[in-house]
Amino acid sequence: MSRKYFGTDGIRGTVGTAPITPDFVLKLGHAVGKVLKRTEANPTVLIGKDTRISGYMLEAALESGLNSAGVEVVLLGPLPTPGVAYLTRAQRASLGVVISASHNPYPDNGIKFFSAQGTKLPDEWEEAVERELDEPPAWVGSGALGRSRRLEDAAGRYIEFCKSTFAHDLTLKGLKIAVDAAHGAAYHIAPKVFHELGADIVCMGCSPDGLNINDGVGATHPEALVQSVKENNADFGVALDGDADRVQMVDSEGRLFNGDELLYVMVIDRLERGEKVPGAVGTLMTNMAVELALKKRGVEFVRAKVGDRYVLEELEKRGWCLGGEGSGHLLALDKHTTGDGLVTALQVLKVRARSGRTLAQLLEGVTLFPQTLINVRLAPGQDWKKSEKLASETKQLESELNGSGRVLIRASGTEPVLRVMVEAADAKLAKSGAERLAQAVQAG
Repeated sequence: MSRKYFGTDGIRGTVGTAPITPDFVLKLGHAVGKVLKRTEANPTVLIGKDTRISGYMLEAALESGLNSAGVEVVLLGPLPTPGVAYLTRAQRASLGVVISASHNPYPDNGIKFFSAQGTKLPDEWEEAVERELDEPPAWVGSGALGRSRRLEDAAGRYIEFCKSTFAHDLTLKGLKIAVDAAHGAAYHIAPKVFHELGADIVCMGCSPDGLNINDGVGATHPEALVQSVKENNADFGVALDGDADRVQMVDSEGRLFNGDELLYVMVIDRLERGEKVPGAVGTLMTNMAVELALKKRGVEFVRAKVGDRYVLEELEKRGWCLGGEGSGHLLALDKHTTGDGLVTALQVLKVRARSGRTLAQLLEGVTLFPQTLINVRLAPGQDWKKSEKLASETKQLESELNGSGRVLIRASGTEPVLRVMVEAADAKLAKSGAERLAQAVQAG
């Protein structure tokens, strides 16, 4: 079944444009409730959100739809996506819902779901909801309507969970950390987590007004954090995105470290403490330098399709713990069931607290390969896979790279664009190679 509404990470779009409208979200809540009632007599659903102004409207619609199907609702208020996943599991709820468009600007919003175990739901569940959306509503009688209540200490519970993932014999005392919460869901949580573990905190992106989420701050705009770290003589900077499931980090010199580098640090830390790390999972976009460095340490590396759900699938299939994307969406499955920017930052800071080494020292010998990415618009009906010129240029370029780089060509899932990426130890070769391939695509 081809899904009409669900994408790779729930349902997302511009507020006021289908499907992110209050009438559709009301129907969605009702449909989800009906699916839940098939297997559970008295289901309970937790709803969290980020700080977008549209969250109030969508929350009310979703809550009403669930209540109309006889489902109990617990409102969490603004809370990071991984916080909703954690509380869904901790509260033994039937389902967790997050109203957020993650790193997108405020005019967008979305809805994503977590299972009772705090994990992403399978395609089959999403397909069942979509089928139910096509059916007429079946309102329950007044006596069977669901009730709603608010979990007043949701933020405090999640703060304690985050702190529990940091070693109990270590502290962040003596460190000054600049924290950028992107004016998003972690604005009232991230500073407290680091402060309660002993760090001195400098806050930015912690004053949401409903319209400023991700606006020039956060993990998608880390240059603001780099500046803050330098101005405040901080030891570290931590930048989250709007729903705090991804992170970028900065050291005292103002050097930015992306998710590929942070994944390497997390793996190396475990190896140096004598833990077994059979393998790690990245994506098609993970920098080749990290792959080679991990293999040199005897750690198998596997690439999944772009998207954290595909990284998670590979990890679960292989029984591994660590994986992620360069965007900073990282997974440590022995710490949490989903990607968590705060938990990831704590795992990295734990290495510093234990070893005293800086991120730059931990990454000595790992120099990221330059990557050139060009988006090439495809002509209507153009089948790039049948292009002999592109195939020939690709083969020639791979020969020139000779194992010290790679070529990645993939179609966008949302627009008629071909993404051409060349990665090489030589930046000039990466750039010229990508341009050659782009010209081959345009030539048809």
